Amino acid sequence: MASKLLLIAVFVLDLIAFGLAVAAEQRRSTARISQDTEVNYNYCVYDSDIATGYGVGAFLFLMVSQALVMAASRCFCCGKGLNPSGSRAWAVILFIVCWLFFLIAEICLLAASVRNAYHTKYRTIFSEQPPSCETVRKGVFAAGAAFIFLNAIVNKFYYICYSSARDKSFQAYGGEAAVGMGTYK
Repeated sequence: MASKLLLIAVFVLDLIAFGLAVAAEQRRSTARISQDTEVNYNYCVYDSDIATGYGVGAFLFLMVSQALVMAASRCFCCGKGLNPSGSRAWAVILFIVCWLFFLIAEICLLAASVRNAYHTKYRTIFSEQPPSCETVRKGVFAAGAAFIFLNAIVNKFYYICYSSARDKSFQAYGGEAAVGMGTYK
């Protein structure tokens, strides 16, 4: 049977990661063009950089959540083989999908955090075009949050299917101890 404590812990970690990713989307950096006091050049002024911290926090919480589930299931690599059943087939499929969603979420969060932390230092003379005040594109943190949500669902189903396949006792030949050994009189 699947560990309820593990499922609750992973749910809480995924919930925190999701909340941080949504908060990062809401608080991502914005920039405005400003002029120096002598009006010689323009430069970019960025607001708070809190979204980077939120994004990195979501990244780390999701990583811990994934590590807990993979450690509990031994990542399909180690331990006793699973018994052949429908649960094993679903566990294999969900394992692959779980890692796919995890990698997409982590890439979105990491890329958005790095991009959000990058602040252009360009200055232009007043007569030239204004500087490019680059910021993270809207929706990148939200995409990470969406894949955190999908990963959270698939993670739970994967672990439940894995536990079910592990716990079912496989008995060859219907559990008879001496198949083929008839009694002769």
